[in-house]
Amino acid sequence: MELVSSSIMVDAYNIYDKMEKNNILLSFKGDITSELLTSILQIMENKMDNMQEEPKMKKKVYNVLVECLQNLYHHMDDVAESGDVSRSAIFMIGKNKNVYTIITGNYIVNENIHGLKTRLDEVNSLTKEELKEYYKKVLNNGEMSLKGGGGLGMIDIARKTGEKLDYNFLDIDNKVSFFTLNIKVTQQVN
Repeated sequence: MELVSSSIMVDAYNIYDKMEKNNILLSFKGDITSELLTSILQIMENKMDNMQEEPKMKKKVYNVLVECLQNLYHHMDDVAESGDVSRSAIFMIGKNKNVYTIITGNYIVNENIHGLKTRLDEVNSLTKEELKEYYKKVLNNGEMSLKGGGGLGMIDIARKTGEKLDYNFLDIDNKVSFFTLNIKVTQQVN
């Protein structure tokens, strides 16, 4: 029994050390619930208050964080319904100098990858002005998915950050993959 405990302690330290070196402010792994989302947003709001973050930056980070977390919450059902994996996901937010990094990861049914990748690539191909028009088009055309989004969250993240959506799909098996989204939020973009 003691060997198991000491190996867990070593792993805990390694995780702590990596989080410390990467300036991780908050990290979570587990089931995503609406109560959890509320708690995470409150924790991050308090952390940014304690860091005396500028109101404009605080608002931008908070808004992007809301979109990222809502994306996790609303799109986990597809995998849970398939019965292959749980609603478990990972979320991290870190800050290095004036750049916040928000990382999310969750399982996705392989048959949904093509549609998501197509939308992400389309968002990434657009200029700032084109993103604004595309957002209006999707909103006005009512191109909403069953989950309510129609990709508006991803468009909004790209608009608010002024950055391309950095994403990856890792094959797990023939039914599911793990989708990772890495978002940078800086002060330069309005």
